[in-house]
Amino acid sequence: MSTELNHSTILKNGLWDNNTALVQLLGLCPLLAVTGSLINGLGLGIATTFVLVGSNLTVSLIRNHIPKEIRIPIFVMLIASFVTNIQMLMNAFTYELYLILGIFIPLIVTNCAIIGRAEAFASRNKPLPSFVDGLAQGLGFTLVLVALGAVREFVGQGTIFDGAHLLLGDWAKDLTLSFYLTDQKFLFAILPPGAFIGLGVLIAIKNRIQQN
Repeated sequence: MSTELNHSTILKNGLWDNNTALVQLLGLCPLLAVTGSLINGLGLGIATTFVLVGSNLTVSLIRNHIPKEIRIPIFVMLIASFVTNIQMLMNAFTYELYLILGIFIPLIVTNCAIIGRAEAFASRNKPLPSFVDGLAQGLGFTLVLVALGAVREFVGQGTIFDGAHLLLGDWAKDLTLSFYLTDQKFLFAILPPGAFIGLGVLIAIKNRIQQN
């Protein structure tokens, strides 16, 4: 029972109480830069979650064999190996989305949230809790990416799921939902200034819900 409670606490911590983007305010560079659409946010979120889960689990498995003096360089090398794997997978199977996300895929290596979880959690806990922590933190970050991307896409061009085929394949072209037609996109929402305002609104909503 205590183990189940512990895992549920870890999940709640990653998804809500200590959400990477809304509470820790980490990974803001990719969060603000690539969330011009829901699919862009979802693609980067999946990649980040893959790296978080893989690095957390690996660090936990070898934590007793890592010299403390060089643990950070080792963590970075492990994270970089998982980023390289996800980069090659996206290059092979979602090439157009890979081009859109561009430099922000390899920059996952420098995401403070990932190395922070490796140092603060995975290096001090067993593999299963570390796996759950990586999954929870990744899903929490992905949810914010998707929510912010959906809002910016809706306000900026009146659609949701535009470009779904870039991630899911040609069958997903019919998933695009159009709410209103516009001859010109609302660039303020799509460009980074809109991302700052959107993130501020999401943080305000979370704080309001938590207060109540």
